[in-house]
Amino acid sequence: MSSVLVVVTRRRTSRLSIRINKEGEVHVSAPRYVSKRVIEEFIAGHKDWIESARARVAARQQKREAFYAQLDVSTPAKRKEAAARLQQKVAPMLESHAQQMGVKPAAVSFRATKSRWGSCNTKTGRISLSTYLLLLPDWCIEHVVVHELAHLLVPDHGPRFYAVMDRHFPRWREARRFARQF
Repeated sequence: MSSVLVVVTRRRTSRLSIRINKEGEVHVSAPRYVSKRVIEEFIAGHKDWIESARARVAARQQKREAFYAQLDVSTPAKRKEAAARLQQKVAPMLESHAQQMGVKPAAVSFRATKSRWGSCNTKTGRISLSTYLLLLPDWCIEHVVVHELAHLLVPDHGPRFYAVMDRHFPRWREARRFARQF
């Protein structure tokens, strides 16, 4: 294994485990009582798995970056143009679904966020949507709109929330699966 950052965390756990984060770093969780030598042997014994897992993570990150590179939001003007295009797409969806659901968002904003497709501040009623939604088909965009509006009714992701989703956008599971590819 070439020079790879390995982060060992000792915690209250009963076994050793390994995970690879999106930067390709190796994170090992170890019980507090396990010696350094046992941890090193564990890592060495999983060398092949670590290398293949790091390759999978790198490939996934490349695919993700290629996906997001399709929408140029590198300047304020380009971000503003993307936000305007998305606003034009989602305005009818917001109006229709908000009326059907009996909710009204206080405000809707658009930002070039890669960490999530949308968010809802349930205290203020403000919804934020990622301009990268433009890279998805309209039915997936609609799923995100309904999802965020549903949070105005149910703030968490419990059974009541998913009942609202089932009622107002029955294809939500399919749309979530599709969007999570990226």
